[in-house]
Amino acid sequence: MKDGFNSMLRNFNIWWKRRCRSPALHLLQNDGGPASRTAPGGCIPLFLHRALVSPKCRHERGEGGSSIERQALVSPKRLGEGGSSCRPAAAGARLNSRVYGSRFTVFLAVGLALALLGCGRKNDSAGFWKDSVVVVEINRKHYDYFQPWSRRNETFLKGGVVIGGREILTTADRLQDRTLVRVRKHGRGQWWNAKVKWLDYHANMALLTVDDPVFWHGTKTARLADLSRDESSVRVRMWKDGNLEDWQAEVSKVAVGQGEMSFSCHVVLELTSNVSNAGWSEIITRDDRLVGLASSHEGNMLRVLPASVIRSVLDAQRKGAFQGLSYFPFYWQPGENAANLRYLGQTGGPSGVIVTQIPAWPPHEDGLKQHDVILNVDGFEVDDKGDYDDPTYGYLMFENLPNRNHVAGDRLKMTVLRNGRQEQISYRLPPVDYRANLVPMAAFDQEPDYLIAGGLVFQPLVLPYLKGWGEEWAQRAPFRLVYCTHEDPAKERPSLVFLSQVLPDAYNRGYQDYRFLIVDKVNGKSVSRVEDVARALKSPMGDFHIVDFMQTKAFRRLVLDASSLQEATGRVLARYGIPKDHSFVSETRR
Repeated sequence: MKDGFNSMLRNFNIWWKRRCRSPALHLLQNDGGPASRTAPGGCIPLFLHRALVSPKCRHERGEGGSSIERQALVSPKRLGEGGSSCRPAAAGARLNSRVYGSRFTVFLAVGLALALLGCGRKNDSAGFWKDSVVVVEINRKHYDYFQPWSRRNETFLKGGVVIGGREILTTADRLQDRTLVRVRKHGRGQWWNAKVKWLDYHANMALLTVDDPVFWHGTKTARLADLSRDESSVRVRMWKDGNLEDWQAEVSKVAVGQGEMSFSCHVVLELTSNVSNAGWSEIITRDDRLVGLASSHEGNMLRVLPASVIRSVLDAQRKGAFQGLSYFPFYWQPGENAANLRYLGQTGGPSGVIVTQIPAWPPHEDGLKQHDVILNVDGFEVDDKGDYDDPTYGYLMFENLPNRNHVAGDRLKMTVLRNGRQEQISYRLPPVDYRANLVPMAAFDQEPDYLIAGGLVFQPLVLPYLKGWGEEWAQRAPFRLVYCTHEDPAKERPSLVFLSQVLPDAYNRGYQDYRFLIVDKVNGKSVSRVEDVARALKSPMGDFHIVDFMQTKAFRRLVLDASSLQEATGRVLARYGIPKDHSFVSETRR
């Protein structure tokens, strides 16, 4: 078809030369250039190019092309991606009716040429992504942390993309506590049962697969591609109502931040776009390459997990070397104050960051010491603000380096200033673990822990409970519980248990209004897990159970009758329709 159309254009060119004899039309045809010159994109015949780009107009080619001075006879036009931009003619410039009629014919030919050949434009990749982007449906259990014995079912829709090897890449968000996962291609039609082949919550990544080989017929594999420093324009693609929506977006910021489901830091992209209802693993593309997955959306800002992080994790996972993401567990401060650095023995201009504290729990094999000045990590100089010059993204915070082409268990070379002398150390990267925080930020794929004893409800203090108070949980949740999120765990108390509520009964009369109290001891035994409470209640102090709380201004101790505890617990469960008096992780994971 293309050869036939080119033949038609050659015949039309001959006819054009014979027809056009007036001086005005000769002016349009003669620009003094070679007869083989083509328009931007290299595929529009000369006579069409001359009809579009008129004299006295400065034309600048899109990719390093030449500029040509011409006389202005037509109003502004733009051709393709680096097309011409023409200024209007001076006042009084006119063309006779014959010229206008001929120009109309030419513009019709131009439209036909652009439609058939796509001249001056890059190949449209929409067709490719229609065969690569899928819809993922997740059915899951949702636990109510205010009533941990209850749950409800939820269904979520999100995006996914085929990446080869019969694998679908998506974010891990909402895959926790899943009961059924299904996928659908082309935005509509049959649902196919899928299973989770691999998942990591800290990386916020998951690989799905479909056993039925029929599903994979006609699918196309997406390839990963990083954005360079000078690239900012991308597309957001998502299925909606059976149509593959395509939204323009611009990269407004490249930064280092925590993942959506972890406290581990890595590179994230921030996009500005008018896309709506996003943040659910929408596919971020540039042409036919995948540059990331959307992980959250607020206002016109879209947060994206970039291809560089995806590639690093998947490469390690496929090699069997992925032990999780990593992080720097120590605390540090910028070395911007020159006097502070001189005090630590540094000479010359300020550089590096100062290690201020190394938590004792959980223990890490790190080789660092308090007051070390970190000067170089993995071959990158660290400046006095804590930044390094990344070859791909520019200056980034050095907290990105544990996850820049590394995973947990790898070793990084560090240069530190210690006692006035530079030393080389080998730093082993620890894996991220929710239990590394005194108040864990998540507890996935398990029922919430709880214990009901005589109407008293004991629960572990975890961030999902606090987030149950809404988006402004840090201001709305009980202050004494929120304060604990700023504390570090200790060997003797790696986690916390609190009294969340009291279900009224004659047994606990006088205590019904007590809640949000951190438990210190039960019957003289220290408590850091709900199971510790259950174990301590088996050993009453004489005829009583004694519950001691962390110090408060008004209340510190609760005393219960030991002999009637079991009877009161059964009565409370029956009255409130609660199926069982406890749930422990150690039991749900058996």
